[in-house]
Amino acid sequence: MISQAEFDDLLQRYLSGRSPASEQRLVEQWSRQLGQDENLLLQPELQEQVRAAMWQRIEQLTQDPAAAMPIPPVQLLMRPPALWQRPVLRWAAVALLGLGVGWWLPRHQPTTQTAHWVQRTNINQPAQQLALADGSFVTLYPGSTLRYEDGLLGARREVYLQGKACFKVAKNPARPFLVFTDKLVTTVLGTTFLVTAYAGTEAKVAVREGRVAVQPRTGAVLTATPAQPAAHSVLLLPNQQAMYSSANKALTKMLVEQPVLLAPQTLTFKNRPVAEVLAALEKAYGVNIVYDPAKLRECTITIDFDKEPLFEQLDALCKALDGSYKKANNAQIMFESPGCNAPG
Repeated sequence: MISQAEFDDLLQRYLSGRSPASEQRLVEQWSRQLGQDENLLLQPELQEQVRAAMWQRIEQLTQDPAAAMPIPPVQLLMRPPALWQRPVLRWAAVALLGLGVGWWLPRHQPTTQTAHWVQRTNINQPAQQLALADGSFVTLYPGSTLRYEDGLLGARREVYLQGKACFKVAKNPARPFLVFTDKLVTTVLGTTFLVTAYAGTEAKVAVREGRVAVQPRTGAVLTATPAQPAAHSVLLLPNQQAMYSSANKALTKMLVEQPVLLAPQTLTFKNRPVAEVLAALEKAYGVNIVYDPAKLRECTITIDFDKEPLFEQLDALCKALDGSYKKANNAQIMFESPGCNAPG
């Protein structure tokens, strides 16, 4: 069965005139079937949800023939004119023209009337707590909408997010949990993570515990998991996040803004090697601190970090050693110091 990502690529090739003859016939056969009752692209409730956001653009495309002229293959949907006025073909044209709503629709539209889709929207403060049928919990932040099939049926548990939500996913290695946004697909087997995907802002996924695989939405391999990730995916561990750049269509892995303590321990040191201090911070926060061990070989320090956050602890260490640090890609921290035997 063709995946949504593969189908999106097929349509894009068709519209740009790059499809081989076999693919052209496939798309044209699909378009002709859209008028049949058993092949409706959208259920009535979905039509109403998309209609509110897209109606103005649809009217422009369906009433102004010139708007469709640069894309000749779409003209097949405009014959006969009477059929074109049917709502299902108007919505099909929106999907074909790539107006940005396809990601929000479920990849497998139900073929019977038994399936039921649930939509939750939080338009007010504070954040809302949602319980899903599989035992997972979602914190839905203001200005956000979550859509999913009631019961989370199918081989994969799939939800569709606009906005921001924190997911605490019940573990089930046999049924991965996927969060779709307009730019990203996040896959977990069971863990806690935060997804931010408000319109007009950078999309990002931050992990609080467990392991998460993140892919760009376009070309996503939906069968991939954190245990068997896709080649172009980014694997995230606790205190790591992935940011998506719309400019270069790429993901960057980095530390979250405020790493939390993952392995509580005593962070009080009396005349201890600095390398030992850095190793303790790495373990406590699950971070990778890169430094030159030769420069710090002779350095010892007495310091008590108490309950300060990680970056304040590093600030104190830098002050004592006349050093500096910076956050780097791939969720690393670069620590620099002249060492303890540098000429005064």
